[in-house]
Amino acid sequence: MKNYFLLILVLLSGCSSMNVENYRNTSPRLVIEDYFIGHTKAWGFFQGRNGQIEKQFSVDINGEMDGDNLVLTEDFLYNDGTRDSRVWTINKIDEHNYQGRAADVVGFATGKTYGNALNWTYTMDLPYKDSTIKVQFNDWMFLQTDGVMINKAKMTKFGIYLGEVTIMFQKREK
Repeated sequence: MKNYFLLILVLLSGCSSMNVENYRNTSPRLVIEDYFIGHTKAWGFFQGRNGQIEKQFSVDINGEMDGDNLVLTEDFLYNDGTRDSRVWTINKIDEHNYQGRAADVVGFATGKTYGNALNWTYTMDLPYKDSTIKVQFNDWMFLQTDGVMINKAKMTKFGIYLGEVTIMFQKREK
């Protein structure tokens, strides 16, 4: 019995989550209100839990400051020709912490940034069949030296892994 308990502890310790503060000395430094001002283009895909790409998309993002809030307007075009949009309103709480809202986000999204990394977590009401389901997202964004930002988001429901979204962002001149 002790061996099973020890094995479980070892397995659980291998499942520890990433800590955004570990990236405090990385560069370039990500300041999201600076990065997203103006026009940004993004490309991404959703992979189901079996690893298969189920949906691909591109996104045009326009960012502007409204007082102390960063407002991001995202226009999605999916590979099947469908379109969607989302408007985020993001507020900087302090040097490292952010809070955001969007119409399909339940409550608030919370974000923490250190160095070149941002960890953004939220619950989203996603369309599913003729209704919606609440899904948790855990996004990790990393700014690269050439201005490209890479985002990997894990989706879960009741702690069960549903899939991942991978997105690459690139700043654009208007």
